[in-house]
Amino acid sequence: MSEQAGGAVVAAILSGSWREPVDGWAGTGNDLDKVAHLLLHGGVAGLAWRRAGESADRPGVAAAELHQAYRLQVLRAALHEQAVARSFALMRSHGIEPILGKGWAAARLYPDPGLRPYGDVDLYVGLQAHAAARAAVATPNADCPIDLHAGFAELDDRTSDELHANAVDAEAGGTRVRMFGAEDHLRLLCLHALKHGLLRPIWLCDIAAAVEGRPAGFDWDRFLWGDGTRTRWAVAAIGLAHRLLDARLDGTPLAERARRLPRWLAPAVVAEWSSPRPAQGGRAPMAAAIRRPRTLLRAIGTRWPNAIEATVGVGGSFGAWPRLPYQVAESARRSARFVVSIRRDGDHF
Repeated sequence: MSEQAGGAVVAAILSGSWREPVDGWAGTGNDLDKVAHLLLHGGVAGLAWRRAGESADRPGVAAAELHQAYRLQVLRAALHEQAVARSFALMRSHGIEPILGKGWAAARLYPDPGLRPYGDVDLYVGLQAHAAARAAVATPNADCPIDLHAGFAELDDRTSDELHANAVDAEAGGTRVRMFGAEDHLRLLCLHALKHGLLRPIWLCDIAAAVEGRPAGFDWDRFLWGDGTRTRWAVAAIGLAHRLLDARLDGTPLAERARRLPRWLAPAVVAEWSSPRPAQGGRAPMAAAIRRPRTLLRAIGTRWPNAIEATVGVGGSFGAWPRLPYQVAESARRSARFVVSIRRDGDHF
């Protein structure tokens, strides 16, 4: 397949895959075979199986692989739910009330939690509570895969009190948990996905499922409120979900805005989905590559920011002008940060 073709097939397979009921896919088993590795890497094996596994004209090895991955995700979903319950119990035993986002909260957007894989439990606490929360995670009996966030990351243009006031209750493993309100969570999903260059298709599926599955009374003014640049980014992410995955924008006040995307944006996402690479945080440490000169150029290449990562990294705008200056600037910023870390932790290298 060409550079863009694989990603285009991935997008076609995933279109509407979160809906209930789901429409069958009209593609071929041969096409499914060609993109199975992209679907598995992108965290969308379950969704792909749900829409294409049985409807492809000649289900084969790829369909069986996707089905097996989905079955494994279903088993893990129950374990992950217990981890969420243990995480909240641990935090509360230390007097901390976190807010949960992404992961388990995103999985709840789908008709079957096993359709959305995740690993860590993403807990967000205010800066004033972070030291106590970190100490709680470090206790010997803390058997929880917690990804602890100091502050509220992409939502730090809202106050802790505002986020807590808008949070909602849910139940995980018989334990009450607190999740970001629907408006805040959709904004978080959009900004997190863009920050990481939309490398994984599951992130755009999350956005599509959140838009279509928004609760009655969803407050679009709240979703749009905050830093203007971030708001424009979030609207662009919803536009991508519409353009690539056919997310329905009927009944939203931003349908026209979301449809006005720069010409380079959707092709940039399709290109990433055609050639998988790990997102930041999933890449081998750069320090290891420095010790092995043969792998250095490859490590640098995997860290070259795509047009979306670069735009968000430097706080730019999704306009029509070339992205290369943003990419150079973001690469320089990352390099400077790495040099600072070497100087600070030089004894470890």
